[in-house]
This record gives sequence, structure tokens and C-alpha cells, in this order.
Amino acid sequence: MSAPTPAVVALQAAQVVHRLHVLDDLDGGYGALEVAEALGVRPDRVFKTLVLAHPGGHAVAVVPAPARLDPKAMARALSVKRVGLAGTEEAQRLSRSVVGAISPFGFTRSLPTVLDDSATGHGTIFVSGGRRGLEVEVAPMDLVDALACAVVRIAR
Repeated sequence: MSAPTPAVVALQAAQVVHRLHVLDDLDGGYGALEVAEALGVRPDRVFKTLVLAHPGGHAVAVVPAPARLDPKAMARALSVKRVGLAGTEEAQRLSRSVVGAISPFGFTRSLPTVLDDSATGHGTIFVSGGRRGLEVEVAPMDLVDALACAVVRIAR
């Protein structure tokens, strides 16, 4: 594997127990269904990371990949009026990764982060490792502890 991503460096620095999965040459691309199939897990265990903008700044949502973010629920979780996706360049700058491979770990600065509560129904979940084809398997509560994030129903 090439040099560790900022996400992997952050996981190691925080001493978060995790397992890396390298997925090479996924013919169908790196969408949630392809990643889940390559990992041999149900798609609802694969989570995507969304960088959001709101009137007070930025935030991060971590939701099951097959689901959609509920913007109203996310806004309530952050106690703001509204949220929307950050622009591509903005998301990549903040996350130090490319869109489609953004990890909840390794941001340039700590942002308010919300994990969908469905994650707690799994022993481990999978999030991007900060590069396409690199997945991190982590216990949901380890993610919560490491990122000091809230656990709220934000997916629909």
C-alpha cells in the first residue's frame, strides 16, 4: 500500500482500533453496493461521509451508503436552520481527500460530526479510508469516541 492517508494517520494517532481493507480493481466502480459486495457485507454496514455547509460553518454527516441524508434532521442535530452539501472543492480541502473517498477521520480541523444511529446496530461499520478502494472497519462507538460525534437518526 502507498503512503498512509490523513485518515489512517489520524486513526493511528488516536489509537482507534480499526482494520484496513484494500479493494483493488472493482470493475463496477467504488459505489456502496460494489464496496459491500467486495467486502462480503450487507450494504447498510457501509457508510458514506458527507461534508455539509450551514450558516455557522461546516459539519460532517456519516450515513449508511444506501440511504439519503435527511437535511432537516441534520439541521436539528446541529441546532441550525438548514444544511446543504458543501461544494466539491470545499469538501476536498477540508477532508484532505477526494469526493467519493472522504473519510470522517483526518479532516484539517475538527468539525461537528453526526453519525446516523443505525450504525449502533452493527458490531463494526465500514467508512472510507481517504482513498478510493481503501475502507476502514471500525466499531461505531470507537468512531463516536474518537470524533466526539453525536449519534442521531439523520438518514432516510
